[in-house]
Amino acid sequence: MGGELEASLVELRHTFTSGRTRSASWRKNQLRALLKLIHDKENNIFEALFQDLGKHQVESYRDEIGVIEKSATNALDCLDKWMAPTKRRLPLLFFPAKGEVISEPLGVVLVFGPWNFPISLALDPVIGAIAAGNTVMLKASELAPACASFLAETIPLYMDSKAVKVITGGVDVGEQLLQQKWDKIFFTGSPRVGRVVMSAAAKHLTPVALELGGKCPTIVDTLSSPSDIETMVKRVIGGKWGTCSGQACVGVDYILVEEKFAPTMIDILKKSIKNMYGDSPINSKYLCRIVNKNHFERLHKLLEDPLVAASIIHGGSLDKEKLIIEPTILLNPPLDAEIMTEEIFGPLLPIITLNHIQESIEFINSRPKPLTIYAFTKDETFMRQIVSETSSGSVTFNDTIVQVFITLYIYYCFIKLEFHFLYIKGNILERNQLKFSFVCLQFVCDVLPFGGVGQSGFGRYHGKYSFDTFSHEKAIMQRSFFIDLEHRYPPWDDFKLKFIRFAYKFDYFNLMLLLIGLKR
Repeated sequence: MGGELEASLVELRHTFTSGRTRSASWRKNQLRALLKLIHDKENNIFEALFQDLGKHQVESYRDEIGVIEKSATNALDCLDKWMAPTKRRLPLLFFPAKGEVISEPLGVVLVFGPWNFPISLALDPVIGAIAAGNTVMLKASELAPACASFLAETIPLYMDSKAVKVITGGVDVGEQLLQQKWDKIFFTGSPRVGRVVMSAAAKHLTPVALELGGKCPTIVDTLSSPSDIETMVKRVIGGKWGTCSGQACVGVDYILVEEKFAPTMIDILKKSIKNMYGDSPINSKYLCRIVNKNHFERLHKLLEDPLVAASIIHGGSLDKEKLIIEPTILLNPPLDAEIMTEEIFGPLLPIITLNHIQESIEFINSRPKPLTIYAFTKDETFMRQIVSETSSGSVTFNDTIVQVFITLYIYYCFIKLEFHFLYIKGNILERNQLKFSFVCLQFVCDVLPFGGVGQSGFGRYHGKYSFDTFSHEKAIMQRSFFIDLEHRYPPWDDFKLKFIRFAYKFDYFNLMLLLIGLKR
């Protein structure tokens, strides 16, 4: 593997230095090829995701295929604009001159794909890297072997095999990759492995983007409207169990709620879980399974703590053979238990009660910075307080990690369109015979950056931010030989010092007075 890996890296480096990945036409052709792959092999992707994680086709399309279609299409539509030089207005002091910033590719980049979203979170960074004009080595996760094999076998059939390569294998392969010199490393995974990646990258001064995770809290303010409560509960369920059974870095990790409101919320939670997953959720075809026995045992161990087990108020059933854990709710487990100190990454939902919801800010600030904070509230003052007094990768109000879903009806015609919303109030918009039903989230919104802060990671991507992550913004200044002021050069004197002082202040009036002898 060592020789093969080095040969692949040499070929990637040679392809990049040849310059062919820099053209807009090459980048667009690769993006179109990726879209064709996704369209041609949709059923293969469904099957691979079911084999690895038991994902339902709807969930697979929503969280995997649809994400890539959206990202690649957006990159195609915007690429010319992204690549265009950005003019910069220079101070008059530099006249005659002009300045601009151009985005140039970094070179040969390494992308580590995760196992929980083994298609979308592997290919989404690749889209950004290709759009920016880089060559790419994608390390597919060995914990999702069917998807890894699919990517390794299929991508060379559609994309430039000398510029985009997929490598499979376990930890040993990952270690070999990290020993090589790259121009950028993009890693999605756990903080533990993220430290290993960052340490290895430091040896070559390689820049890294780490998309990690952490314990993402959900703040639930007391809501009075029954419809608001029902909507909140459904969105919490979608953000906890609806995405890979809680095996998601942006998944709801725990809930903070006022003690007086908790019984109402919990009662509706239980009823809604039954409505979505049936009387026997452990047998539901809409729940993903735990990825493997090691992760299953890790989650099982969290529940074996006697004080944690005593806090279970719903669920708790496990099927070791099928690797299924039913949606489980825990009320006020010990705060020093592992379930409250480590990222859960599974279908277990602790609920922590507070006397006042404002205490949630101090609770969150006492722990490592999360990847995202979800908050359900109508209190604008409290919203501003959450934004200004906490630190996280992002904040989403009144929703969680549900994806963009739009249905458009026009009298007798059905037309499929894609819309990008920044912020939407309400669930239904009716106007001029058009009816849109949607839920929207920052995670898949291409005009907002996605990434962590502190222990939840650093670096950002999605849309233009992906392009920027894999680009170097090069400053270009072009001056003329016309006008060369001697005040720039030694020998120094008081006159030149005054000139430089005024120049730094862009004080053109006093500069002119100084030059014509009226300022001393």
